[in-house]
Amino acid sequence: MQLARVIGAVVMSIKDPNLEGITLLLVQPLTPAREPAGRPIVAVDSVGAGVGEEVFFVRGKEASFPFYPAEPPVDAGIVGIVDHWDLG
Repeated sequence: MQLARVIGAVVMSIKDPNLEGITLLLVQPLTPAREPAGRPIVAVDSVGAGVGEEVFFVRGKEASFPFYPAEPPVDAGIVGIVDHWDLG
């Protein structure tokens, strides 16, 4: 799992039928110091996250697991919303 901040929503007029009803969000991966790490990516949202929230996301086949038995063609998925983050 990796940490990220939701920085936007993705809106499409045409998408794969397996993605119908699934929200796509733009997330910026973060370092432990909450600094941007790398480029933003598009991730499917399985938890109802919103813009500005910090989230956990996974990559690869595991990104589709929250939608079982459906298998949407995704490579990144949000699996949790961070309530509190303390490094102290």
